[in-house]
Amino acid sequence: MATKTAAMRIFRHVAGLPDFVRGTSVAIGNFDGVHLGHQAVISEAAAHATELDTSLSVITFEPHPRRFFRPDEAPFQLTPLRSKVRRFQAAGVDNLLVVHFDAETSKLGHEEFLGTFVTGGFQARHVTVGYDFVFGSGRGGDVDFLRSCAARDGFGFSAVEPVKDASGTIYSSTNIRNCLRDGNPLGAARLLGHPWEIEGRVIKGDQRGRQIGFPTANVSLDDYVEPALGVYAVWAGVEEGGVTTWHPGCANVGRRPTFDKDDVNVEVYIFDFTDDIYDKLLRVALVEYIRPEKKFDGIAQLREQIALDSHDARALLDSIGKDDFRRPPEEGRG
Repeated sequence: MATKTAAMRIFRHVAGLPDFVRGTSVAIGNFDGVHLGHQAVISEAAAHATELDTSLSVITFEPHPRRFFRPDEAPFQLTPLRSKVRRFQAAGVDNLLVVHFDAETSKLGHEEFLGTFVTGGFQARHVTVGYDFVFGSGRGGDVDFLRSCAARDGFGFSAVEPVKDASGTIYSSTNIRNCLRDGNPLGAARLLGHPWEIEGRVIKGDQRGRQIGFPTANVSLDDYVEPALGVYAVWAGVEEGGVTTWHPGCANVGRRPTFDKDDVNVEVYIFDFTDDIYDKLLRVALVEYIRPEKKFDGIAQLREQIALDSHDARALLDSIGKDDFRRPPEEGRG
């Protein structure tokens, strides 16, 4: 049986990895979203860890190589590193290597990549990747290359085929991004296995919500993919002392045209909640799209619409059963 550690160990450099991570079962990938397809890759690696009586390791990259090669492209990220770490730990990963993807990393050829991380670094006994995994300068390494190297160098190898939902949709980061841009957080959640989250520190806004009776917590969208702008029913998770407590709420993701703003911001009205959470970490899980963002003629009209949106969001969240996948994780709930 695989040896499991109490807490996941995180490494930033492949040089000098401790002996206890050598000879493990290793899953490799970007894992943006850690969606159900990624989870299948990690589960396959975990199965081999159990079979080999070793631990489970993951190699991922930060920033995403796509961000390095196309720095001017619009934000596309589903999960920042903090979120990925949380998902990996929940999946039972014992050892995580976060490879800093920079100019030096981008120049590694596929043979050099293999020697640095697989047959060197981890001295992996088994390697698991997704069916479309490519690596090395010029994307020269792929599944066929890894399979031939496994036979040559004596490590086990698995490539997980596409995993699909009941409708035949592949669990992929691209399909999740498309769902979010289309205002379909429910579709994204089905591919992720849980509601998609925006996570960040609560920042000071204009405090207009407080003035009109609906105080909001503001979080920057930063490098996240931009979902359809508008109002959502959400779970708001306040993190404190390593524990996240979830509360029902309503959020506007948008530019706030009523107040002639232009930057995209996330404003969360947490129901029946009065705590001061400035600078605390807030996780905003989008559950359902209620309506597009629009400009109102004045504060009174805006206040009336927020009341209607809050009523709709509360009713929707109250209707979700405790076993529904749209519920947030079980760290705690308000």
